[in-house]
Amino acid sequence: MSEDTAQTRGWRGSQELWLDAAYGALVDKGVDAVKIMPLANALELSRTSFYWFFKDRKELLAGLLDRWERSTTLPLIAATEDYAATVTEAMLNVIAIFMPQNSFDAPLETAVRAWAQQDPQVLARLQQADERRLEALRQMLIRWGHGAEDADVRARTIYLVQIGYIATRVAESLEERLQRHPHYVEVYTGQRPTEAEMARFKARIGYAAQAG
Repeated sequence: MSEDTAQTRGWRGSQELWLDAAYGALVDKGVDAVKIMPLANALELSRTSFYWFFKDRKELLAGLLDRWERSTTLPLIAATEDYAATVTEAMLNVIAIFMPQNSFDAPLETAVRAWAQQDPQVLARLQQADERRLEALRQMLIRWGHGAEDADVRARTIYLVQIGYIATRVAESLEERLQRHPHYVEVYTGQRPTEAEMARFKARIGYAAQAG
């Protein structure tokens, strides 16, 4: 019995299994590490298994980019549209997704930005995502009464600070970051969040449970 026959009979893995392995390789070592045979070896599957789920490596890479969009751009846009009673609460909704263990996948964002430096098509898609994210932030601020030019500058400030945190891998404790958040919100919106809003924000990100 051939290796391919033995390893594909009864268990061929799954599309998500291959994507998870590709995700790990991309985040840990970069896009050049996302290759079929090394992934197959890591999964203890044959190369044949891969082709049950993907036409080729290009399709696997496209799947990674789709996952990146779903775990970065879409959560950010959704956060700008979440219910909020005040502009400061709306801003805290956005900040919350960038906190550790929340919905914005910072390791994948970092990996895709590195990938974009060597692939013009990925760079174009990244730039489109940047613009979609900025537009969502602009529209959020406009809904809260900011003029178009003011909303644009504030949106850029919000976005570039958050992406800067990711890109530079800022070493900052959760306590330090939380102390700065009221000031950030004031810079971003022109208003300072209330103590009650900050308490709800901390509860949302699980800080109260950690502190207790």
